[in-house]
Amino acid sequence: MTNLEAVSPGSNRLGLVVAVVAAALSLMAGLARAEEVSPEAKAEAETVWQTRCTTCHGAAGRGDGPAAVALTPKPRDFSVAAWQASVTDEHLNKVVVGGGQAVGLSMMMTANPDLASKPEVVKALVAHVRSLSAK
Repeated sequence: MTNLEAVSPGSNRLGLVVAVVAAALSLMAGLARAEEVSPEAKAEAETVWQTRCTTCHGAAGRGDGPAAVALTPKPRDFSVAAWQASVTDEHLNKVVVGGGQAVGLSMMMTANPDLASKPEVVKALVAHVRSLSAK
C-alpha cells in the first residue's frame, strides 16, 4: 500500500480544518501587528482612508462609496470573510501602494506611491481593511 492509499477520506476534512485555523491565526496575527503601529501612523491611515478610500469603497468598506456606481468592475467589498481569508497582508500592501494593476487587478484601484515610504501607515491601512471583515 502506498502512502496515498493510506490516506482516509476523513483526512481531507482535517486538512480543511487545519487550513481554516491557519487562516484565522494569520488574520489574528495581522491584527496583533497593527497594535504595534504608532498613534501618528494610525491617525494618518485614518485620514488616508477617509480622503482616498471611502470615495469608492465606502465608509464601511462594502464597495458602496459614492463613486462606486460609475465603476466597472465594482470596488472590493472588504466585509466578505471569504475574500479576507483569501488574501495576505503582503497582497494588501501591494494593492495599497501599487494599485490594482500591481497585483493583476483593475487599474481603477489607484496606486498610492507616496505611501511606499510610510510602511507603518500602510500597515495601519491593512489593519483597517482587516477590521471590516464580517464578524
